[in-house]
Amino acid sequence: MTRLPPVLPALSAALVALALAAPLQAQEGPQKLRAIPLNAGMHIIQAEVAQTPAQRAIGLMNRPSMGTNEGMLFVFEQAGEQCFWMKNTLLPLSIAFLGDDGTVVNIEDMKPQTLDSHCSRKQVRLALEMNQGWFAKRGIKPGSKLTGAPFDR
Repeated sequence: MTRLPPVLPALSAALVALALAAPLQAQEGPQKLRAIPLNAGMHIIQAEVAQTPAQRAIGLMNRPSMGTNEGMLFVFEQAGEQCFWMKNTLLPLSIAFLGDDGTVVNIEDMKPQTLDSHCSRKQVRLALEMNQGWFAKRGIKPGSKLTGAPFDR
C-alpha cells in the first residue's frame, strides 16, 4: 500500500475550503438588502441598508434599474470623510452625505462606471444614494433634513 505524503491531505482540505468560499466572493447580479422607510419632507424613500463592509463595497453595483423612490443607505461604524466611486455601477446616481440627525451635508452627482471620487465635506456616518437628480427634483439640498429610524438617536 502506498502512503500519501502528509502535505496532500492538507492541500486537499485547503482546495475544498477554497471551492466552498468561491461562491461567496463572486457577485452575480445586484445584491438585495433589507429596506427601511425614510422621509424627505412628503416623499417616502424605501432605502436598502448597507451596513457591513461587504454590503457597502458592493452597494448598487450591477443593478440595471432602480425604482423612483428607492435608494441605498450606507451606514458606517464611525464618522469620517466618506468617499464613493462608481466602478461597476450601471446607474447614474446622486449621493447625499448625512449627519447623524438626518441633515444633508452635501449632495454629489455621480457618473456610472467611473473611478471619480465623491466625498463628504464633513465627517459623516451615513450616505444615501438615489437615482441621479432625485434630490434636486424635490428641492432637497444641503441643510434639508431627512427623518426615519436611523436618525432617531
